[in-house]
Amino acid sequence: MKLYEPKTIKAIREQYGFKFSKSLGQNFLTDKNIIDEIIEGAQIEAEDAVLEIGPGIGVLTYEAAQIADKVFAVEIDKTLIPIIEENLKEFDNVEIINEDILKLDVNKIIDETGSKKVKIIGNLPYYITTPIIMKLLEDGVRAESITIMMQKEVADRIKASPGSKAYGAISVAVQYYCTVEKIASVPRSVFVPQPNVDSAVLRLNIRKEKPVELTNQKLFFDCIKAGFGQRRKTLLNSLQTLQGTSKDLIGDSLKAAGVDPTRRAETLSLEEFAQISNEVDKRL
Repeated sequence: MKLYEPKTIKAIREQYGFKFSKSLGQNFLTDKNIIDEIIEGAQIEAEDAVLEIGPGIGVLTYEAAQIADKVFAVEIDKTLIPIIEENLKEFDNVEIINEDILKLDVNKIIDETGSKKVKIIGNLPYYITTPIIMKLLEDGVRAESITIMMQKEVADRIKASPGSKAYGAISVAVQYYCTVEKIASVPRSVFVPQPNVDSAVLRLNIRKEKPVELTNQKLFFDCIKAGFGQRRKTLLNSLQTLQGTSKDLIGDSLKAAGVDPTRRAETLSLEEFAQISNEVDKRL
């Protein structure tokens, strides 16, 4: 079944009286080449369990179910559930979960799959891309990777390097948990309805070991937020917003970390943020 074809999507909408929800950021993919790139990019294998976020009418689900051992598709829109069930009725390895991914205990589902290898895929609503990614990573999701489509601008920020305009708090946060690989560029023209922005697909390979040693992980993220929260300010000034600190404490910490206090957050590497937070932690 070619679920990705515009005529199929139109027929489904007419049959079920389905209306696209702007509030849920629903845009359905219509390009088979992009679909194939996502599935291949996710590196799905026969023994894998796949957790899909936002299956829509089941376009990616249909392809994943042909390869993976099990597919769990989490869809918040209850009006889509009968459509997905009908479109995927030929598969006995697909389970549809009508829940909000942000309220779901994802690790509980993963544990129930009984699979040693779990891949997460999805076409995320633009307005909650970052909250979903950070929830999965902060919850310590027990998956090998997260391959997702998102707004191009968000993808650019996630994979950005120090010193670039796109580099920010989300860059450092995601790169602490993952290595990042770009899988595909996706023009706005391959969606129904067509969004106002282009998209990109990234694979976030979840690190088995973190790239830096931290004495206080919360403080590390607080330093990142403080630094980028006032990114025009020097580190000496922006980091003073950290609770319990002073100008002298920050100055001493930066000196011990070997970081010039006149630098700004966007110039710092992940390793330098770690060194600074560890030095601040010693002095708190």
